[in-house]
Amino acid sequence: MQDDCRLFGSLLNETPQGILVVDDEDVVLFANLAMNVLFLPNPMTVGSRIGADPALAGIVRLVEDARGQCTRVEGDVCYPDPYASERSGERHYHVSAAPWSEGGRNGVWVMVDDVTERIGLEQARREFVTNAGHELRTPLSLIHGYIETLKSGMIKNAASLGRCFDVMEKHSRRMMRIIDNMLTISRLEGSDEPLKVDTFLVRGCVQDVLEHLNPLIEVRQPVITLDFPPDGGLLSGDRFYWDQIFSNLIENALKENPCTGLSLKVVGRWTKHECIITVEDDGVGIPAEEVPFVFKRFYRCAKDHSEEVRGTGMGLSIVRRAVEAHGGSIELESRPGVSTVFTIRVPLPD
Repeated sequence: MQDDCRLFGSLLNETPQGILVVDDEDVVLFANLAMNVLFLPNPMTVGSRIGADPALAGIVRLVEDARGQCTRVEGDVCYPDPYASERSGERHYHVSAAPWSEGGRNGVWVMVDDVTERIGLEQARREFVTNAGHELRTPLSLIHGYIETLKSGMIKNAASLGRCFDVMEKHSRRMMRIIDNMLTISRLEGSDEPLKVDTFLVRGCVQDVLEHLNPLIEVRQPVITLDFPPDGGLLSGDRFYWDQIFSNLIENALKENPCTGLSLKVVGRWTKHECIITVEDDGVGIPAEEVPFVFKRFYRCAKDHSEEVRGTGMGLSIVRRAVEAHGGSIELESRPGVSTVFTIRVPLPD
């Protein structure tokens, strides 16, 4: 019998869900490894009482409900995460609790699922819908306004007509960029479409992106330095996605730093086994607490909620996905006010 209990306990220790068994006095009879990991730094050791720890009040409440109602109950509890940053300092758990009775003994068993990531993604999606709606509505409203003005015949001067068309073109391009980002992230997350691999010059790819961003460059007036091998740096990959990578990284640097004179460097180095590309600027940077989250889909840094810097939070997610699709990795190191460096490493064929 003891061997069976040990085997059963070993199996439960392998489950990702937290499993807790208490008796009628809330004394812990069993707690698997996942349960203790989920509720660090408050271990649930056999023989201890869960009601003695205020941090476990949510679990205790559900245990009491299950015992009092003599049926299974479910609920969500929040628990402080000692290792999280200020902006995500809670873990979210879905808890099921039900009474048990065996051999004259009674108690309650508890199962805990960590749903923090799911809730975070749902929140990010809600914010994305709001942000994308705002991003699309604003240019659409401007274009609609100019169309109504043009239809009225009020503008007859050629120069004024030219300005109207320029504004309409600018905002239509803005909408196209948002839609392109949405389609790109959808393509990257689909597993059926392979990369269209060709050999291209990385320096030429960066120069094409800079030409595309020329209107923004003229406004920001950055000091841009490209440092590549004499041949321009050959790389095999999907040129479409590399355009996206450089476009997002360079445009982000320019938009996040409205002051003129930003120093922006794009450097490519080739070794025997890998290509190393860095995109570095000396602008405002990214706070340390934001760095672990910037590549998450729909994530926007706190300062991005200003009117000056808006976005849907897809750009850096696209960058990471595109780099990983090529078997590479990307890292971020930022010292606000000093330097922000994105380092891309892509393996080369033997």
